[in-house]
Amino acid sequence: MNRFYIEAELNIGNTIELTESVFHHWVRVLRAKEQEQAIFFNGKGGEFLVTLNEINKKNAFVSVDHFNASDRTPPFQVILGQVMSKGDRMDYAIQKATELGVTTIQLLTSERCEMRLRYDRDQKKLDHWQSIVIAACEQCGMNRVPKVLAPIALSDWIKSEQLPQSRFVLAPNKDQANVLLNSTPDLALLIGPEGGLSEAEIDTANQNHFQNWCIGDRVLRTETAPIVALSVLNYHFSIK
Repeated sequence: MNRFYIEAELNIGNTIELTESVFHHWVRVLRAKEQEQAIFFNGKGGEFLVTLNEINKKNAFVSVDHFNASDRTPPFQVILGQVMSKGDRMDYAIQKATELGVTTIQLLTSERCEMRLRYDRDQKKLDHWQSIVIAACEQCGMNRVPKVLAPIALSDWIKSEQLPQSRFVLAPNKDQANVLLNSTPDLALLIGPEGGLSEAEIDTANQNHFQNWCIGDRVLRTETAPIVALSVLNYHFSIK
């Protein structure tokens, strides 16, 4: 059954008009017919079964029939600090991190960051990445939509007092591999750019309570690292 994120209040028994984006995708692209059903969610928790009961040339209406409280969120919360990279790599990292249950994605700049957002392009790019998150939630069944936060300097983020107590930096060729043993399920994860974090950046992260986390003997690409790390976290917290 098709799933759609919709920015609207959803309550059982109500009839609501489709937003432009859902109308375009469901009615125009997928050629939905009256009495077809779909799953709607608005990011506030749970999902709703709806029935398409009226289609016009420029709008359509659904009845909200049933509520399912499941969010399908993992048993942990992760703030992912991801240094930005160019092209499809960033899109891929954001998409897969969402599928694997990330809570928030904080975009970062660093010494070796390939990308800088500027002026009017900033919001367009952020909107693009947020749309990737929404599409990933529609596909994977997540009903809580992670936020993609505007980029800040890595040096500022790692010093933030708002970060969880458990903090990890993916650091290849470092010795600390079993850092999850005493971790809380509320944590921050730092992943560097394609060229990696500098030694100075790793040292600064360590000084701000980030523990080095080395996953295996290989150096992972920036878009692969969040997939592997979040997969390990899903396994770790599911068996605790």
